[in-house]
Amino acid sequence: MNLLFASDSFKGTLTSAQTCDLLTKAAKEVFGDCTCSGVPVADGGEGTTDAVIQAAGGEKVDVDVHGPLMEPVKAYYGKLDEKRAVMEMAVASGLPMVPEDKRDPRNTTTYGTGELIREMLNQGFTDISVALGGSATNDGGMGAMRALGVKFLDADGKELMGCGDDLGKVAHIDASGLDPRVKDTKFTIMCDVTNPLCGPDGATYTFGKQKGGTPEILDELEAGMEHYRDVIKEEFGTNADTIPGSGAAGGLGAAFSVFLHGEMKSGIETVLDLIDFDERLEGVDLVVTGEGQTDWQSCFGKVMQGVGCRCKAKGVPAVALVGSLGKGAEDIYAYGIASLMTTVDAVMPLEEVLDRAEELYSRGAVRMFRFIKTGMGL
Repeated sequence: MNLLFASDSFKGTLTSAQTCDLLTKAAKEVFGDCTCSGVPVADGGEGTTDAVIQAAGGEKVDVDVHGPLMEPVKAYYGKLDEKRAVMEMAVASGLPMVPEDKRDPRNTTTYGTGELIREMLNQGFTDISVALGGSATNDGGMGAMRALGVKFLDADGKELMGCGDDLGKVAHIDASGLDPRVKDTKFTIMCDVTNPLCGPDGATYTFGKQKGGTPEILDELEAGMEHYRDVIKEEFGTNADTIPGSGAAGGLGAAFSVFLHGEMKSGIETVLDLIDFDERLEGVDLVVTGEGQTDWQSCFGKVMQGVGCRCKAKGVPAVALVGSLGKGAEDIYAYGIASLMTTVDAVMPLEEVLDRAEELYSRGAVRMFRFIKTGMGL
């Protein structure tokens, strides 16, 4: 029996790699003679780079960049081979990097994200995957593009720093200095939101509040973002509002699309491609996946949906061991997941569940495999 384990992390308790180890131990206990392999996976959010590095046998590379408030920080990317690399914008421009009392999206910038990309170009990478999400910024990607050589100029011809407060000041965009290596580089942008740049569902009003924006600040930023959108449209002939996902990461999605010609792609689909998941399914009898909580959201670009669909296409059965079930959890059955089992085996406080996460997961895995073994004998 050949088993493949590909579970998301259980946030705050178990990593994806830990679930692989625990499933292997449980499978050996129940089946004895079986072949087990595990691959860490993520959906393009937090932990994506680490999961891909581990799954693909890559290398973590540290880089000194500037954070959201232009403070010196240590970021990193994953080297997969001589051409391919992967990164998360949040390691350079993420919300957790800004103290709560200093959170104001008018003052934050994606400059460090651009610095990280520039260093990857310096190292010769020509296929770069970037995970969006978790940003502290609402600068339309100006900071990142400035680090790559684009100049955003005000009415007096003075170069702007590239923070949220500068959106409404842009009079001209000079892209002549954009790093020439960009045109020979494939950028895959991991993005699972379709928000436009502006409007009630745009970058500012959808994500700005969690970044420290008051209603007054958000109105100011939205006016600036609309101005920025119009300048881009006038000078580059592209209406960023028509690009699905242009509002991701405070408008960074728009900048990647307009200036870098990046391809927007589902996070989990990108990750599964990077780790050659389809090839790993060859000769597999059963796949076990999972996540902390399964509900209706699990069917929208999450790990279980991605893994389930790949398994379904290959005719490989897949089941899931999850922490808990919420509203709409059964919707995942349509995406190649045959059955769901929870790790929690009794009524208990959440704190106890988290404290006993490893023990409960191990016990749940044994129960699941015993059910599967029973079914094999029917």
